[in-house]
Amino acid sequence: MVVVEDLHRTYGSGASAVHALRGVSFSVPRGELVALKGRSGSGKTTLLNLVGGLDAPDAGRITVDGLELGSLGESGLLELRRDRVGFIFQSFGLIPILSAAENVGVPLRLCRTDPREREERVALLLALVGLADHAEQRPGELSGGQQQRVAIARALANKPALLIADEPTGQLDAETGLAVMELLRAVVRSEGVTALVATHDATLLGLADRVLELGDGEIVEHGAAPALHA
Repeated sequence: MVVVEDLHRTYGSGASAVHALRGVSFSVPRGELVALKGRSGSGKTTLLNLVGGLDAPDAGRITVDGLELGSLGESGLLELRRDRVGFIFQSFGLIPILSAAENVGVPLRLCRTDPREREERVALLLALVGLADHAEQRPGELSGGQQQRVAIARALANKPALLIADEPTGQLDAETGLAVMELLRAVVRSEGVTALVATHDATLLGLADRVLELGDGEIVEHGAAPALHA
C-alpha cells in the first residue's frame, strides 16, 4: 500500500541545515496499522507529510496505492489527498461554526457527492465513531475525545485507502487517548484501510500491527508492536 525508498529531506542549507530524513525506507501492506515512534525532532511529522503528498522529498521515491508521488503534478497530488488519503491531526482541525455532521460532510461537498448519498455516509460514519446522537452539536459543545472522533469520521468520508494520523491523541488524557486509538484500530479493520500513525505514547504502540522507530531522521528499529498488559 505504501512503499518508501531511500527518502531524504533537508531544511535549510550550510551549517544551519536540518537533516530531517536520511535514507528512510520501509513498506506498509494494505490493511495494516503501523505506528511511528521517536523523540520530538526525529522526523515523524516530516515523514507523514511526505507520504501524504503535503511536501516533496529532496531524494527518494514514495508510492501510495500504486501511484508514484514524484510523477504526479500539483493537480495529481491534490487528487491523491482528496480521494485516497485521510488526515487526522493532533489539533482536530474542525470548523467551529459547523455541526459535527456538517464537518464530516465537508470532503463530500468538495467532491460534489449527491446530497442524499452524502447524508447517508455522514450518518454511517458518525454511528461508526459512536457519535450518532451528537450530529447537530458544534465542536465547542463536544469533549476533546468527541472532537477527535468527528475528525476521524471526516477523514474517512471519501473512503480513503490510507489514513495518516500525526499524534492524534496528543491533546487527550490517557484514557480518552486509548479509546481513540482503539477506535482507529477498529476502523482499520472494518473499513479495510491502511493507517500510518505517529505517537509518543508507549501504551498506544501496543495497538499497532507494527512499530517503526525514528531517530535523527533514520529508522533505527523495525518491530512488532509490544504486547499490551492488563
